Amino acid sequence: MSREIEEKVIAQYQEDEENMILVFVQWCVNRGIDPIVLYQKAYPDQPVNNKLRSALDFTVPKDEAEQISDDLLLEILDFFGNYDLAQVVYEEKNKRIARENDED
Repeated sequence: MSREIEEKVIAQYQEDEENMILVFVQWCVNRGIDPIVLYQKAYPDQPVNNKLRSALDFTVPKDEAEQISDDLLLEILDFFGNYDLAQVVYEEKNKRIARENDED
């Protein structure tokens, strides 16, 4: 693989990773969840990713945001190998569903 192609692949992956982080953060905002707290729950031994903090600047308020389904976020996290974070998101999804069922 030529150096130029390799650099393009790396740049595309980094852009895709940033988009994944933005989707995660917006999903959290849409549900009233602190994305940093949720991230730290998944990765307690890691410092908070600076990309995660900067993604907060690009989110919009819940009432202005497009809906992001739980399943879409879980698929994206799985694609990027963020299995621990996907597990925590899955648990949050189940908590929300349980609360909604209790309200019925």
